[in-house]
Amino acid sequence: MTEIRVAAAPDAPPLAATRTAPPFSVTRMPGFGLVAVASFAVLYLPIITLVIFSFNASTSMSSWGGLSLDWYRAAWRNEVVQEATVRSLILATSAAVISTTVATLAALGTTRQGRFPGRTAIYAMVNQPLMVPEIVTAVSLLIVFGFVRSLTGYQGLGYLILAHSAFCVPFAYLPIRARLEGMDRTLELAAADLYASPVQAFRRITLPLLAPGIMAGAMLAFVVSLDDVVITEFVKSAGQDTLATYMLGQFRRTLTPEVNAISTALLGFTLVLLTGFFLITRKRARDPR
Repeated sequence: MTEIRVAAAPDAPPLAATRTAPPFSVTRMPGFGLVAVASFAVLYLPIITLVIFSFNASTSMSSWGGLSLDWYRAAWRNEVVQEATVRSLILATSAAVISTTVATLAALGTTRQGRFPGRTAIYAMVNQPLMVPEIVTAVSLLIVFGFVRSLTGYQGLGYLILAHSAFCVPFAYLPIRARLEGMDRTLELAAADLYASPVQAFRRITLPLLAPGIMAGAMLAFVVSLDDVVITEFVKSAGQDTLATYMLGQFRRTLTPEVNAISTALLGFTLVLLTGFFLITRKRARDPR
């Protein structure tokens, strides 16, 4: 049998020296830095302007009149703002607790039971408020609650709590489900091998590991409820303004930098929540006990 050999070209580089193309990186694209700076400017310049003008001594929303805390004092002494703040906190806390509880149970049912008929339909139903326009949800709740009001005569805060809880379920469900899907089931199976009951395994193994996801879902639900305007505006009864609807009403009437002060206070409160959540989750990551 004749052996055929193919000689390499004399000027060809050795195989080991062949260069490979660098991996694609979006940061190397032309104009990436400019687009990034412009995006951050569009996102954060209005917020920075809002914070600065909350300390404006002038009644104007566009001209600077010097540094002052008068609008913070005015908001603090405003009884309507005080009532709206307390109502918003009660509503957001109740909605966060209820929606997080329901979302945790739904996440456990869709991730710890294996595949079963209707699983995809349940997932779609849980996330329905995210897929349907909020105005549609608000109008439908207005119709249903209006019928209930006519039958029972009840005009309390329960309608808002129920509406916010239902709307916040998917916001709490997504981080909890993501946490469950990323958890290693070895410890849970080991607990079952050591004759732990399902309740004991959940209380001692699953729940501590799931705690960061539950906290993230609860915080997200709290912020969404605190910020909601559309559903609140449609469902609330007379005298049930939240901070969000109060500020919307101020835009329809006389607009003063007091709205800037309230918005800055809400921003600061949200940043405190985010910082606290970050510190707690980092501590749990370092010390899982």
